[in-house]
Amino acid sequence: VVVFDRIREYLGLYPKRNLKENVNNAINSTLSRTINTSGTTLVTLLAIFFFGGETIRGFIFALIIGVVVGTAATIFLATPIAYDLMAKRAKIDGEK
Repeated sequence: VVVFDRIREYLGLYPKRNLKENVNNAINSTLSRTINTSGTTLVTLLAIFFFGGETIRGFIFALIIGVVVGTAATIFLATPIAYDLMAKRAKIDGEK
């Protein structure tokens, strides 16, 4: 959500830049924040996983998988798909 909001913000702030440059700059500006947030959450979850009780270990493992997969999907899957959809829409709007 943060990455997509930043893309929308950059498209409004820099309308003369091309879409690829705006998306790249938006990802670069949010990447460190995304990694820091995911990293600190992961450290906390790992501490609970190793030092917590056996009862909660399965739940924490699911949370760890969710943080890792969610972070990777946001950066490597969702943003390129959004870029492709926006580029295709711009191409269609340009043809009309």
